[in-house]
Amino acid sequence: MDVLGRYRNLIVLVGVLFAQILGLAVQVKRTTDSEPTRLIRIWAVGTVTPLERGLVWTKTTTGSWWHNYFYLRGVRAENRNLKAQIERMSLEQVRMSQDADQARRLQALLAFKEQFISQTMAAQVIGSSGSELSRSIYIDKGEHDGIKPDMAVITAEGVVGKVLRVYRSTALVLLIDDQTSGVGALLDKTRLQGILRGSPSGEVVLEKVMSDEAVPPGELVLTSGGDGIFPKGLLVGTVTKATPGRELFLNIRVHPAADLSRLEEVLVVTKIDVRQAEPDQTNAARAVDILASRLPGLPSKPEEAAKPAGPGSSAGGNAPSATGVPEAAKPAKPANPSPADPGAHATLPPAPEPSAGIAAPANASALKPTRADSPKILPKPVKPAAEGKPQPDAEEGQH
Repeated sequence: MDVLGRYRNLIVLVGVLFAQILGLAVQVKRTTDSEPTRLIRIWAVGTVTPLERGLVWTKTTTGSWWHNYFYLRGVRAENRNLKAQIERMSLEQVRMSQDADQARRLQALLAFKEQFISQTMAAQVIGSSGSELSRSIYIDKGEHDGIKPDMAVITAEGVVGKVLRVYRSTALVLLIDDQTSGVGALLDKTRLQGILRGSPSGEVVLEKVMSDEAVPPGELVLTSGGDGIFPKGLLVGTVTKATPGRELFLNIRVHPAADLSRLEEVLVVTKIDVRQAEPDQTNAARAVDILASRLPGLPSKPEEAAKPAGPGSSAGGNAPSATGVPEAAKPAKPANPSPADPGAHATLPPAPEPSAGIAAPANASALKPTRADSPKILPKPVKPAAEGKPQPDAEEGQH
């Protein structure tokens, strides 16, 4: 109270001055480029802005810490899982590419033929059958445009139907949900084949699939190409439900891939090419070829020098053999090789002709030429026995 009493006049003066300044701030306007602004608003904004800036910085820093650290604590484990998944998918891709190459080789070996759509014609839908019993549409292309019956009609989404009747400038297309239609189809994963037909209620059903097979919902249904109208592999729809039917067959409901109730433009397949499968020649060499290239080859045989026959040789001379070496130049082979003297390498002299009084060796006819590197064994010479000469026993008795 002493302070207020002592400085009462000063406090009143300061209050009056503050009130006048506040009143001036309320009344005075500062003109800017856009519009005039009161001075008190400028002062209020200048006072509050640092506080707001600090709050925003605190919020931004806290959010950055949360998203860059606390929120990303499990990213490392997730990254490891993704890397492992990428490696598994890479191995699966390699295996699938090898299976595809093997399938191409087998198809080429079996002269397998595939059908490809090579030419289509765009057509506009100009009308429908207008009946619940018959589901068909009319297109603005006919015989004048080259349209023929049993041509496939498709869209970018899937199969629509086939051309049923052809007129001069229009054609009638029977849709796949008609009860009189029929499309050869197969399931994408299980590869089960059946017949796709329409029902009186407008549903599409896949028939002739045994009830002991498991058909999961969501499996794709493709054309099998067995009907001779639709090429193999075109998308027809997806399985919505599979229930047991009559005669041990499943009742498989299929949702068509193309919206058959909102058709405006379709494509008529006017030409189908049939090509024979060929093996992929762009792949690397086979493992067998690589191993064969790494194996060492057999050493080449040394060429034997052939002695050419002289110009003065008689007709009865030594004729060269198929290798170019005369038969006489070849060394003789021992008649009866004996293990007693394996180191003998001398050549065998020609055997003497047997005379009337000389006994020929028993194995003289068995002498054959042999190779130079085989051991040569000399037979023991046989002494000719002269007529009237005493035998060795008699000589020993005389001596």
